[in-house]
Amino acid sequence: MREGGFSTSADAHVLPATHLNYEDGQKVLAYVNSTSTPTAAILFKGTIIGDKNSPMVASFSSRGPSRASPGTLKPDISALCNILAAWPNSIENNTNTKNTFNIISGTSMSCPHLSGVAALLKSSHPNWSPAAIKSAIMTTADVVNLENQQIQDERHQPANIFATGAGHVNPARANEPGLVYDIEPKDYVPYLCGLNYTNREMSLILHRRVNCSAESRILEGQLNYPSFSIRFGLSNQITFGRTMTNVGVASSSYNVEVVSPQGIDVSVNPRTLSFSELNQKLSYEVTFSKSSVNVAANSTSVSQGFIVWKSGKSSVRSPIVVVGR
Repeated sequence: MREGGFSTSADAHVLPATHLNYEDGQKVLAYVNSTSTPTAAILFKGTIIGDKNSPMVASFSSRGPSRASPGTLKPDISALCNILAAWPNSIENNTNTKNTFNIISGTSMSCPHLSGVAALLKSSHPNWSPAAIKSAIMTTADVVNLENQQIQDERHQPANIFATGAGHVNPARANEPGLVYDIEPKDYVPYLCGLNYTNREMSLILHRRVNCSAESRILEGQLNYPSFSIRFGLSNQITFGRTMTNVGVASSSYNVEVVSPQGIDVSVNPRTLSFSELNQKLSYEVTFSKSSVNVAANSTSVSQGFIVWKSGKSSVRSPIVVVGR
């Protein structure tokens, strides 16, 4: 299919078969139409590794933004997809056969891969919360492919932030993130109330009574999340705060670098975070301001950037996406 671009399916077949991407399929069709006696053969020449375009976002990988919480960037992260998953059943559901093997592929395999990464991080850092583990995975992700170019989508075009999220998971770097954005369970209450969850829904989630009318509510972007998703609305300026927890070197200083989304001014205060001990928490604020009327002219326009805190070999990167006005 044209929509599939350079992505291919990896399905099992009873008869010998192969899958072609759209571009290669067009070449085959052109050859078939060029001769009255077309011939073909399927030859397996082994597994090829080290493709310069790897990793690439598949056409069937779900894209953001989140409809339920557009103020929180989704997806969070990208991981391996189009990975072969096998199970011991006949492909034709025939129990009277020796072919007790089936295979399928898709983005579903990203989940167990990332679950395994999270389990390894929890084993290495047993005191880390789920939010700290997610932060470590997101802020250390790769944003380039093996050719050191921006990760591409199924069209071999640069994949945008709603395809990759923070980037492609890098387990080794996630084990030593330097800093993490941690979130306590209680911090989700004003966030969920701000999303207009009912008291009954909140009680089902938290297993206790919650009265959202009596709780303080926060904007989605105020949650201590490792990314920023900005929608200005009627305002020309938005400020969000974040708190970092030091899980790296006890005595360390981090300086911030900013790559602003197009048409947006981004200021960070303070620009240096100086830690004196492990698990110390320091906060900063980020102010996003419109610097161009063109940004507000199209409510569906998307621009992206990031902020990164650096100290020696540690690099803690938080993506930024700005959607229209």
